[in-house]
Amino acid sequence: MARHVAGGRPWRRSYHAEILLASFSSLVIEISYTRIISYKLFYYYVYLIIGLALLGVGTGGVVVAISRRLRRASVDSVLFWSFSFGALATIVAYLVVAFTRLDTLAVWRYGSFASTKSFIMLVVMCLCVFSSFVAPGIIAATLFGRRPEGIGGLYFADLLGAGAACALVVYLVSSIGAPATVMFAAATMALGALWLAPRIGLSFTGISAALLALAVVLTAAPGLLPAQRLDSSKTPIQGTPLVSKWGPVFHVGLGRAPGIPDLLNLYHDGILAAGIYRWNGKRSFLRRYDFPQDPRSIPFAVLGASPEREAIIGAAGGHEVLASIYYGAKHIDAVELDPVTVKLVTTTYANFDGHLAQAPGVHYINADGRSFIARTSKHYKLIWYPAPDSYAATNGALASAFVLSESYLYTTNALVANLEHLSPGGIFVAQFGEFSLDLRAARFVATARQALAELGVKDPRDHMLVALTQTHFLGNIPLSTIIISRGTLTKGAVRRFLASVHQVPETTVLYAPNVRVRTNPVQSIVRTPGNKLAAFYASYPYNITPTTDNDPYFWHFVRFGTVVDQYTQPLSSINREVAVGERVLVLLLGLSILLSAVFLLLPFATIRTVWRRLPRKFLSGTFFASVGIGFMFFEVTLMQLWNLFLGYPTYSLTVVLASLLIFTGVGAILSGRVKEPRTVLPLAFVGIATLTIFYLLGLKPLTNALLDVALAGRIVTVFIAMAPLGICFGLFMPLGLRRIANLGEHPAQYVAWGWAVNGFASVVGSALATILAMSFGFDFVLNLGLVAYAVGMAAWFAIGGLPLGRRRASASLDVT
Repeated sequence: MARHVAGGRPWRRSYHAEILLASFSSLVIEISYTRIISYKLFYYYVYLIIGLALLGVGTGGVVVAISRRLRRASVDSVLFWSFSFGALATIVAYLVVAFTRLDTLAVWRYGSFASTKSFIMLVVMCLCVFSSFVAPGIIAATLFGRRPEGIGGLYFADLLGAGAACALVVYLVSSIGAPATVMFAAATMALGALWLAPRIGLSFTGISAALLALAVVLTAAPGLLPAQRLDSSKTPIQGTPLVSKWGPVFHVGLGRAPGIPDLLNLYHDGILAAGIYRWNGKRSFLRRYDFPQDPRSIPFAVLGASPEREAIIGAAGGHEVLASIYYGAKHIDAVELDPVTVKLVTTTYANFDGHLAQAPGVHYINADGRSFIARTSKHYKLIWYPAPDSYAATNGALASAFVLSESYLYTTNALVANLEHLSPGGIFVAQFGEFSLDLRAARFVATARQALAELGVKDPRDHMLVALTQTHFLGNIPLSTIIISRGTLTKGAVRRFLASVHQVPETTVLYAPNVRVRTNPVQSIVRTPGNKLAAFYASYPYNITPTTDNDPYFWHFVRFGTVVDQYTQPLSSINREVAVGERVLVLLLGLSILLSAVFLLLPFATIRTVWRRLPRKFLSGTFFASVGIGFMFFEVTLMQLWNLFLGYPTYSLTVVLASLLIFTGVGAILSGRVKEPRTVLPLAFVGIATLTIFYLLGLKPLTNALLDVALAGRIVTVFIAMAPLGICFGLFMPLGLRRIANLGEHPAQYVAWGWAVNGFASVVGSALATILAMSFGFDFVLNLGLVAYAVGMAAWFAIGGLPLGRRRASASLDVT
């Protein structure tokens, strides 16, 4: 049982380093695959990766519970083979995923051969990704089950490894690429196997050394790995790519535009996104781009004079910057979120674009547009949104690429901030690629009307102008132009708008004050009286209600009730824009429940005798399910609540998740010192409830007051604000595992079962949290998370059991 060193003094390994390596590797793989799948398929399949990761880790716990061979093997043997299997599975899984090609849209054409084939390929990919997470789950469940008295320290190391992965993975993806980062995680697991090999026999060292060497080579030379075969509906770069670079926001590709020597095409996550245009630095050169017949001319026509100061949110390759220079803008703040795109424009291809970023008055800024507007003290004559989620969001309309993506640029809160930053007579302009139904324009006008109302505008009819240009945008997608003014639009501005619409080919007016146009949703939204607007939204076949920071899913046009009612109907090429993403999320929720039941709960039928002897399963199951769901609900919501403050979506993901995991680990290690859990657990719940109230009511005033603080200071603020919540969370899981380990005669199986139930709830909770947020808002989800922890605490008290300090011989670690 105990190991002896020289002198005969017994000591017991902690295994903290081993569980830290397993957790670190697991989260690095998970986050890397979210980038790979977003590039290979589409954004909304990222939810699938999160569910597969949780499912794989939970399945590892089930394997430990039902495998007598694993339970009889020494800890070192289990960990060695788990690390080895994990490293090999990770490498093989990536290769299979890379070679697999499918058409995700064909999945929904029920009954066809393409549908069956694509679904099978999707399942194969899922199983491969899933296999990478089973080994870390086996390692965690083995250590938790064999040493319940050390769960606090082990759980701390587990979460510390996950937190470290969050802090490092974005840098790795940006510097070496997502495929190499996956191989780095495989190398980490192989290193764990090499570390353990001498403990079980030197003959095994060669296996782990070979795995480590292979993983290191693939990490250092990712060119040896096969390139990802993209979804059939994505547009491949024609010819040899000039650039293929992984970044923290997109995979960015750059290729020559066929037959157009003055244009380089930008691809974001495999979708044609924008372009970098040739320029020689002289304004006269820009005449070749014929801006007067381009919808980009409309904002400048409405202004009637060159803007002294202008902000472009989502500048991308600089097309709108060139248009602004052509129309004589004096000062241009060109804000672009993606750092790879900014570098291409400002340095790598500066000779091609005429050193656009260094042109007089032009300031290229790598920042989140919403955060930039919130921090700046400047006021602008023109604030311009040229599809700032990247053109991939609109050009991807045919594939619904962003239908589930939350966008804090298109909320009433964001529009209020933009309108408040307009100088007298200034205008706000948004342009969207449309797809036959004018959904984007309609919803944005609805959101703008609400924003104007919050600024005291009672009648929006004299504050908006809307036009639609047919077959102009990338991929011949229609482009809507929406102009909003905080003040009343002058008759001259309206006349200039109508004249510019007449000059731009294939352009019609959807709305202008006192102008008769064909009936359309945009016109109806502007003209419907306020007391009848809610009824209009409710009767409209699609969801075009205003979006807020609490419900920022601008691209969510189909209500889930409609999705469920029409789920058995195949999708046509016409309506796939407004249904695919929601269908995928409903599918993921159903698969989460099914696969979690099959992989995490059903296997316990193989140990029916032991299963029947586990006492109080309903109560313990309620506890672990509540904690799993509650944690996921808080995690999903808090990453959104801190997004604006940190000013960069990647920071929100990594900083919030890292701080939450690290301080949850601190709470776990503190749980080992708890003498009176019946007193401490209610105090922890009170702390969670108090912090929930603070996040709902006090967080926004705090972040608004600290927006001007440097990034390092804001990161520290997030860590401080998240610390008490993480510590409170960290007490629940270890105290629950320790309690059930002291119930009955099978602590290892009971701990593994608790781990599996928690995994089941986490898998379901990740998909459910998103559906609930899209339907009811993040505040609702946060409150539900608090309710889940209340249920968990009540279940913990009802479980009862032996005193926590009493140990069982069968729960000790076997390191022989």
